[in-house]
Amino acid sequence: MRDWVLHLDLDAFMAAVEILRNPELRGRPVVVGGNGDPTTPRTVVATASYEAREYGVHSGLPMRTALRRCPDAVYLPIDLPAYEAASAAVMTLLHTFPVTVEVWGLDEAFLGARTDDPEALAHDIQRAVTHKTGLTCSIGIGDNKHQAKLAAQFEKPSGVSRLTTDTWPHVMGERPTTALWGIGAKTGKKLADLGLHTVAQLAAADPAELAARFGPTNGPWLRYLALGKGESTVTTTPWVPRGHSHETTFTQDLTDPAAMRAHVAAMAVRLAAETEGRPVVRVTVKVRSAPFTTHTRQAKLPEPTHDATTIEQAALAVFDRFDHGRPVRLLGVSVEYG
Repeated sequence: MRDWVLHLDLDAFMAAVEILRNPELRGRPVVVGGNGDPTTPRTVVATASYEAREYGVHSGLPMRTALRRCPDAVYLPIDLPAYEAASAAVMTLLHTFPVTVEVWGLDEAFLGARTDDPEALAHDIQRAVTHKTGLTCSIGIGDNKHQAKLAAQFEKPSGVSRLTTDTWPHVMGERPTTALWGIGAKTGKKLADLGLHTVAQLAAADPAELAARFGPTNGPWLRYLALGKGESTVTTTPWVPRGHSHETTFTQDLTDPAAMRAHVAAMAVRLAAETEGRPVVRVTVKVRSAPFTTHTRQAKLPEPTHDATTIEQAALAVFDRFDHGRPVRLLGVSVEYG
């Protein structure tokens, strides 16, 4: 018997929930995002069914682009309460297995298991999830969370894959650095500028050179990922956020500073109501002007507070420090807890 980390990822989750509610959609391209109207500006795809993905539609794609690529898809609005209920059913079911469950989001969880046959356990979980909820999932198996999460993507949908320290060089070595969990396109480009295109090249890179380019913490961390390392402890302790934020993207750019202030005030008051008793110590305001120029400013409060008026006034004071001469495409407010 030995310890394993499993990563469960529900397949095309939001679209799958919609198909369960509307079985006539099965086999058709389904796209979930925004208010369901793909002609609405500045909305993006939340989830696409596998049929829609064959047309190049994927999460994060602008809805208008999705419509051009797949005009015959069924476009549906996001229904968060329905997805939360479906997620809760799956997570509750996972707790009936001899595993430690660390919920990672609506559609994914890490599982800690002590077993001689992790594949058999994974298949048992898959069958139970489908039988009880109608949803399908893919499960990755690894020595740590990083390996398990990557493995879950290897054979989607409904796959079970194993990626371990022993198999890491063979499986991951020639893949691009962006295949690693935590390395996106921007970092991948910076690595490529250093001649580091593959996971194997990054794993063999000079730590000092990485530290010089990406900083003393991030540089070694990138190589750490390329070596297949990662956290192996699965915990049931819920993650407590250090802060919270809200932001709004406008269908038409705002030009009236009074309207901008009203939105900032409303978001600040909403955040104050969502502190769950935690004192706010810092307020940040984000402003995105056309064309996609984003600036943030922040202020530390004189003392920690739960008072909505104080938080609202602090957010407005920060907002007033911006240049209001440009049309505004997005506004955001965030708070940091003490």
